[in-house]
Amino acid sequence: MSEYVVMFPADNEAEWEAGSEADHQTTYDTDLEFGRLLEARGGAVTGGAGLTHSSRARTVRRGPSSDVLVTDGPFAEAVEQLSGFYIVTCDDYDAVVEAAHVLTRVHPVVEIRPVQED
Repeated sequence: MSEYVVMFPADNEAEWEAGSEADHQTTYDTDLEFGRLLEARGGAVTGGAGLTHSSRARTVRRGPSSDVLVTDGPFAEAVEQLSGFYIVTCDDYDAVVEAAHVLTRVHPVVEIRPVQED
C-alpha cells in the first residue's frame, strides 16, 4: 500500500485563532469526512497532526562557516505556513486526490505528496 502526506500549506493562523468553536468544529467535521471518504476508497488515515502557533516557531539551520543559527518564526519568508498534515495509505493515488476534494471546503490549499518508499 502506498503512503502519502496530505498537507495544509495555506491555512491562515490568525483566522483560525479568531474563529469560534463552531468554526473549528466545521473544520474537524470536514477532516473526519475526508477520513470516511478515503476509507470508502480503500485507504486509511494512519497519522497526522495539527501544527499550532507557526508564527511562534523557531528555526535551526546551518549558517556560514557551519555555525548553527536559531531564528524566530518559520524559515519560509511567507504568510502561508504549514498548519497541519495527515499521513494516509491507499493503493490508488487518484482516490486520495478525489477524497481530498472535500478538504478544500475548510483548507484553501491541499497538497498531496507520495512518501518515498525504501
